Amino acid sequence: MRNVIIMGAAGRDFHNFNVFYRNNKDYNVVAFTATQIPNIENRKYPAELAGPNYPNGIPIYPEEELPDLIKKLKVDEVVFSYSDVSHEYVMHKASIAISNGASFKLLGPNDTMLKSKKPVISICAVRTGSGKSQTTRKVSEILKKLGKKVVVVRHPMPYGDLVKQKVQRFATFEDLDKYQCTIEEREEYEPHLRNGTVVYAGVDYEAILREAEKEADIILWDGGNNDFPFFKPDLHIVVADPHRAGHEMKYHPGEVNFRMADVIIINKEETAPKDGIDTIRKNIMEANPNAIVIDAASPFFVEGYEKIRGKKVLAIEDGPTLTHGEMTYGAAVLAAKKYGAAELIDARPYAVGTILETYVKYPHIKNYLPAMGYSEQQIKDLQETINKTPADIVVSATPIDLTRIMKINKEIVRVRYELDEIGKPDLEDVLKNFLKTKGL
Repeated sequence: MRNVIIMGAAGRDFHNFNVFYRNNKDYNVVAFTATQIPNIENRKYPAELAGPNYPNGIPIYPEEELPDLIKKLKVDEVVFSYSDVSHEYVMHKASIAISNGASFKLLGPNDTMLKSKKPVISICAVRTGSGKSQTTRKVSEILKKLGKKVVVVRHPMPYGDLVKQKVQRFATFEDLDKYQCTIEEREEYEPHLRNGTVVYAGVDYEAILREAEKEADIILWDGGNNDFPFFKPDLHIVVADPHRAGHEMKYHPGEVNFRMADVIIINKEETAPKDGIDTIRKNIMEANPNAIVIDAASPFFVEGYEKIRGKKVLAIEDGPTLTHGEMTYGAAVLAAKKYGAAELIDARPYAVGTILETYVKYPHIKNYLPAMGYSEQQIKDLQETINKTPADIVVSATPIDLTRIMKINKEIVRVRYELDEIGKPDLEDVLKNFLKTKGL
């Protein structure tokens, strides 16, 4: 029996354990490590989820302790199980594991993808913030228009009580409160709920899949970060971002998605440089020449845009896109500039607590505020930072209504964005052909 540490960020790591290691007599998982997301370490993967081979659960340590853990726990293998990181980053982690005596491992689709009884369409991306969410909404709308019952299963974000989060079903906004959702979770779930689509998420994706199958004609896998699907897709749609051209060949596991894709959407073409679009086309021809290519834009819409002109603006952006997604601006910054803001106020001097820590950890963030909210305290820190920042108005591009979860002392103008295909083929063409081939 080989001793294993699984490196993760409360998502892929738990899934890899559940489907490959939980009942595997050849391995003993002695620990998880955690990074990327605040406050997910120093707890246990509970015995109720870990199964009979782990009656005491499995401890979760900060990733910084990995070298000492390998020696202390006599670890034979380290399994890398999180996403949206460069190939160089992955190999640095491999070097740390190997230099301390352990082997280093990545699990692939054959060992980790679950097979559904219903057709599965997956929507994934090459990087966080490429436009996967609006693509998933567009696919859902088209399938509904074609008479299909769609259920979305979202990539995991279980940052709270893991036992209670084993299988989560979201059908109403009240369910968001029931499960004490973080801002990141709300950003992903609220738009689907507004469109009347049921969303499942949680920890145990075998159990989640079987529940979702009971009420769906088609299951949509709504991928997170740039991870590849937990379910075996019958149609794999992948979104690429020409603002970060070349990342589709340099980030893990975004390149996996890029090479596996049946359909590649080159998004944001209305704001991206031509050479970025050309780079992605070139890489498609080299890595995945049989993929269907769809050109697309993600135009933004601002209700009350006239209120922005001449004002000092605090721009609030989607958190993960601007932190580990490494984007240097988002739709709020673009909207503020387009509609004549006099100034973008830098919130850093006014940041408190965990928001200040975020700015320290991600020094590229300037002149905007990431909507971080992974805990009740962080939501309070975000509220205080917004209220302390001397802006005339807030331009918010997070998909959620912040006023549902905090009290803000400034007027908020919200930015929303949807996928808009350019020319042919488009998603409706692709989906109609898919349904035809499946006899649906």
